[in-house]
Amino acid sequence: MTISPALSVALNAIGTIMDQAHDPWWIIASAAVALHGADPGQVSDVDVLLSVADARRILPTIGIELRGGSAHEAFRSSIFGTWSGTALPIEFMADFHRLSGTEWLPVQPTTRQAIKVDNVVVFVPEKAELQAMLAAFGRPKDMERARSLASVA
Repeated sequence: MTISPALSVALNAIGTIMDQAHDPWWIIASAAVALHGADPGQVSDVDVLLSVADARRILPTIGIELRGGSAHEAFRSSIFGTWSGTALPIEFMADFHRLSGTEWLPVQPTTRQAIKVDNVVVFVPEKAELQAMLAAFGRPKDMERARSLASVA
């Protein structure tokens, strides 16, 4: 697995911050694809799924205001916040949902793979689950990421 220096800095910050978590959490999307050793295309931010309880407890400690919303109209979270305290922006999402037709469906991984990055451990969904998640998101960039994951042994 080869990741950019900026992604490494962001992942180390996440691993340190999320060490305070009481509940499972995951990195998803492009950063998770990179952590699986596939080509994610451009990694311009890091997406972190976490519990509402952990979001309420952890995010204020790094200056993130607790609010709902999303950076994209096809997704929403009860708590959403962006932290720009690292080399890449980090988007934290609690109670995350994706739009499927007219229905909002929860995005809640069931698998959890630990990956060591420098001196921290971060978590991603296992490859097959991440592939299915990206395919369900349905955006062209997510479909390309799912195809890239399929090419990794």
